[in-house]
Amino acid sequence: MSLRPDQYPNILIIGAGIFGTSTAYHLSLSENAKKPSVTVIDTTPTPPSPAASNDLNKIIRADYTNELYMKLALEAIEQWAAWDFLKPFYHNSGRVTLNEWDSDYYERIQQNFVKVLGKDPTATFSLSDVVGSEGTREAAQPENNEAKEKWKKMFAGTKLDGLKDAYWNSIGGWCDADLATKAMMKEAQKNGVNYVSSEVKRLILGSTGLRGAEVADGRVFTADKILLATGAWTSSLMSPVEDSLSIPFEDRVELQATAAGVCVLHYHLGLIEMRELQDMPVFIYGTNGEVLPPSQRSRILKYTNANSFSNHYRTSSGQIISAPPRRSQFIVSEKLKKETMEVIGEKAMPRFSRGKEPDHWRLCWDAVTPSQDHLITKHPDPRLSNLYFAVGGSFHSYKFLPNIGSYVCRVLEGLSNGNEKDQVWRWKTGTDGKIQRGAHEKIVPTRELKDLEEDNGLKGKL
Repeated sequence: MSLRPDQYPNILIIGAGIFGTSTAYHLSLSENAKKPSVTVIDTTPTPPSPAASNDLNKIIRADYTNELYMKLALEAIEQWAAWDFLKPFYHNSGRVTLNEWDSDYYERIQQNFVKVLGKDPTATFSLSDVVGSEGTREAAQPENNEAKEKWKKMFAGTKLDGLKDAYWNSIGGWCDADLATKAMMKEAQKNGVNYVSSEVKRLILGSTGLRGAEVADGRVFTADKILLATGAWTSSLMSPVEDSLSIPFEDRVELQATAAGVCVLHYHLGLIEMRELQDMPVFIYGTNGEVLPPSQRSRILKYTNANSFSNHYRTSSGQIISAPPRRSQFIVSEKLKKETMEVIGEKAMPRFSRGKEPDHWRLCWDAVTPSQDHLITKHPDPRLSNLYFAVGGSFHSYKFLPNIGSYVCRVLEGLSNGNEKDQVWRWKTGTDGKIQRGAHEKIVPTRELKDLEEDNGLKGKL
């Protein structure tokens, strides 16, 4: 479906990551007589290259201390396993987590499973059950203990300082994220959604709200309703609009969702290593990060350093906002590389990283909210009454690709998702966005990227 210059969509979605793609898909399923015309804009063809959802793989899990997200994740996992265009990219590998002594996080998850499912599907093992010494590569495999013996080989040599036990859950696993995002957008396009590959340069105000968006080649796309699914780039896109309307700092989107990044390390594996990791589960290394299984397609073992950071800077109008640097995401400072190796690269599954040169590095960016809840809501300012947000993935939301768009659609239609979701996903004011325990606490940034970059001249560069 091509868009004529004079043909204006009813709904304009800016951003084609998980929120934008899922919403476009669910909008395209509308059976109403007046089916909305939907246009999605992002900088590159799907999956958009800067987005967190454009990744080799992402974790699919239902392990939450929060009932809302556990139920939402279980709903999504059923869809991952059942939908024809998604199930080829879903791998039900399960996950092994190494727990820290000073954390009750997984005990709370187990209690939550009992509340939601009426039973606990997880199991807790001693560290020696799942992590062998370097000499366990040729260990025997008793028939009734085959999985644990495989884990001992895979995770052999992992450093166990500060860790108390291991947690196993067979529900979930991981997915080929870039391929799944592309497949869902393809389905949306089959149903009539228009996709525009171009950078949005600015949002355009009208007399009764946002008029539309101007892209890099000067085209203007207008709509009755505009959805920002722009992740870590939300504040930078909104700031000029907020300036024009003299919106005070406490009412700006920066306080709703902050740009945050994590460092990701990738190793290319040989064929023998691939065979050894054929049945690898997702491996969570305490709060330090995780190691994701390699796909046959990429043969990449991915390590994520969960110690996040933000990137704040002052705009020309004097406002402090956060956004990813404008340089390539594959430029990573030596200081941050060193930290990532020390935190996880040299400690988790070290025999697959020791003595090797990484295939590549990446800074992965997302928008993190104070409570790590999604922000799925209409803008509260009456001058922006046709502007909506679906952001705040907070590094735990890719699993919701199949279903989150259905909830965004209800917000666009002015309908309730039920009191609990409406309250959790609303625009927060004052201190009501700050809660004692969030949905993904370990990922909230407490430091700045610039402080990790002075060693190679990158400090302060956008």
